[in-house]
Amino acid sequence: MELDNIKRFYFIGIGGIGMSALARYFKAKGFDVAGYDKTPSPLTDELQKEGIGVHFEDLGNNIPTAYQDIDSTLVVYTPAIPKNMGELVFVQQNHKVLKRSEVLGLITQTSKGLGVAGTHGKTTTSTMLAYVLSQSHLKCSAFLGGISSNFNSNVLVNPSADYSVIEADEFDRSFLRLKPVASIITAMDPDHLDIYGTTESFIAGFQEYADKHKENHLLVYKYGLPLHQTGFRGISYGINEPKAQVFGTNLHYEKGEFYLDIHFGSEIWKAVSLGLPGIHNAENALAVATMCKELGLSEEEIRSGLKDFKGVKRRFEYQVRSEKLIYIDDYAHHPTEIAALVSSIRLLYPTKKVIGIFQPHLFSRTRDFEDGFVKELAKLDEAIILPIYPAREEPIPGVTSDELVRKIGAKASLKTPEQVLEFANEIKDGVVLTIGAGDIDRIVPEMKKRLEKN
Repeated sequence: MELDNIKRFYFIGIGGIGMSALARYFKAKGFDVAGYDKTPSPLTDELQKEGIGVHFEDLGNNIPTAYQDIDSTLVVYTPAIPKNMGELVFVQQNHKVLKRSEVLGLITQTSKGLGVAGTHGKTTTSTMLAYVLSQSHLKCSAFLGGISSNFNSNVLVNPSADYSVIEADEFDRSFLRLKPVASIITAMDPDHLDIYGTTESFIAGFQEYADKHKENHLLVYKYGLPLHQTGFRGISYGINEPKAQVFGTNLHYEKGEFYLDIHFGSEIWKAVSLGLPGIHNAENALAVATMCKELGLSEEEIRSGLKDFKGVKRRFEYQVRSEKLIYIDDYAHHPTEIAALVSSIRLLYPTKKVIGIFQPHLFSRTRDFEDGFVKELAKLDEAIILPIYPAREEPIPGVTSDELVRKIGAKASLKTPEQVLEFANEIKDGVVLTIGAGDIDRIVPEMKKRLEKN
């Protein structure tokens, strides 16, 4: 499908992080843009300030008049929208309608797409890659799954750049619609089993994504992933993995800075400064350095970009940082991500009590990975569990936050968001974490205010 005749874009689910990035991109390219979302949010507020029309009620057949012009309007929707939503039913009968992933696929046909896939780390890694490239001689556009602290946006538009960085999402097999010339794969821990059904099917999905890379297309992947190398040119990476083709050693923390030695075969870059703390972020930086070196960036460009990278909102994001009290907000919503978060906290603050406030995301994910959640949350000194955030799902009998609390044991408790804020008044020292991918971020500003007061 060509975009030549399209004058305006209408987004159903415009407030989502990926959808809003596309909305901003097309607005910046001069198209008219409007859309629907279920509830107002800081992100929809920003879209409205940028001149994008957003409404919050299902208008059914009565979408804005200009966008009822069938020939010149393209409708984009997210799979998170219920199939019986009135506007979606109407436009599917009358308009050209594409999923977000299909539109990204079109964009990768008109630029050199650099995909970043993986169960964990893809948002930070894609944002880091976009930042390093944007500061180099190559430049890029980017479509990100989070708000970059450097760009203060989830989209970067550079009409003259050859490259587009795209977060390649495995949910709903969306990444299979992309046509990348190179990619990073950070992790393949099973997730979204409500979509894939089995672990084997999930892994097969990633293999299919890898196979989209034709002969000599580059695939940078974490060492040890169960991938079969077909036509693509593969480069493995890993921290303290000397069998990887690119590996990092001597990760250390010195005077508030993280450093890493990077080994490209016999070539060693000593003490590369990383803008973000944490073991998992060192791995992300290793992947980005590998990709950028292969694209032709200089050592100086890569070092400078990694050092100045400020991260992504809700990814190991410091909210309060004092000698006695630390508060970090993080998007972790899978046991492996929680494990990486807590291990990094223990490395940074080995003597401090760690309190984690976790909101499970999806009934199906909570069911599928219950044992993993219990194991990792039990490593906290205190675990506070919020009710499960359902997103697109109906409740599943027997799958509850109460059950997580019971299995974690005495260090765990169940609280509502309101009770968490009351509890925050009592915390005077230690490390506090808010963890999860649902709407737990809505309590973050008030948490920050109360902890700063303490």
